[in-house]
Amino acid sequence: MPEYYLIIILIILALSFDFINGFHDTANAIATCVATRALNPKVAIIMSAVLNFVGAMVSTGVAKTIGGDIVTSPSMVDSVVLIAAIAAAIFWNLLTWKVGLPSSSSHALIGGICGAVIISYGIGAINGDGILTIVSGLVLSPVVAMFCGYIIMTLFYIILRNFSKGQVNNVAKRIQVLSAALMAFSHGSNDAQKSMGIITLALLSGGFIGALEVPVYVKVACALAMSAGTSVGGWNIIRTVGNKIFRMQPVNGLAADLNSAMTIFTATMLHLPVSTTHVVSGSIMGVGWATRFRAVHWSVAYQMVFAWILTIPCTAAVGAIVYLLLYHMGL
Repeated sequence: MPEYYLIIILIILALSFDFINGFHDTANAIATCVATRALNPKVAIIMSAVLNFVGAMVSTGVAKTIGGDIVTSPSMVDSVVLIAAIAAAIFWNLLTWKVGLPSSSSHALIGGICGAVIISYGIGAINGDGILTIVSGLVLSPVVAMFCGYIIMTLFYIILRNFSKGQVNNVAKRIQVLSAALMAFSHGSNDAQKSMGIITLALLSGGFIGALEVPVYVKVACALAMSAGTSVGGWNIIRTVGNKIFRMQPVNGLAADLNSAMTIFTATMLHLPVSTTHVVSGSIMGVGWATRFRAVHWSVAYQMVFAWILTIPCTAAVGAIVYLLLYHMGL
């Protein structure tokens, strides 16, 4: 099959991944404001779709990290490798979405890339330092989010201790509209760039662009795909993140949103891909812990952590299998 056909297939898959990411991961971005009833679900989804688009247009640092730091040389990653990687990530996202289990699209994509690259070029094709940096960010971000969520919620309790619970929650519910908007914007600024990086890498390997710089039309296409996916919603995951980890009041949702947005913005400025799922879930755990340790449904948290641990090895295996199938089909 001609290379440009493979690149077209890859671009379609990458945009499909962004669309799925929209209703899979964006559900996490608006779960808190929906759970606390700060926003009507439909309004929350529309707001999130718009701000995801705006956020996706802001920066390309994460895209360059995804495109350049996973492998030792971009030229080693051809379209078949990338098709296998994205197919693995899409498979895992749909599987976890179906059962309502929050998982990381970032982990899924990176696992798929690693599996396809290793089976095609060998372990030497993997950039160990780059992978270590990326995985460290993905692993540490929920831990940092949990402890920072605990600190922020504790500060809220200290600062607001002289006000009644009703007063605090009424004000928090209004402010949470802004914090949810900030959360949606930060999600777009980090998550949409993963597909941008894949498409840019494919265009570079096919000779359509001369450097690992994200073209404007790629940014627009990925931003549109994610915002369209966001408009569909992800109710199974919203229920899990919004209610099953810890039953939040508006003040808890406000603390979780602010903490999650700050964590994701920091990662974006450092050009590190992080998982919105992990960060939001970690924030909610930390906020719940500050309220009362037993208020957090730790059994649900353990199930989520188990899924997170499985994501990279499972998607790496699927990526390797898909690559072998494509290879034997003569692609």
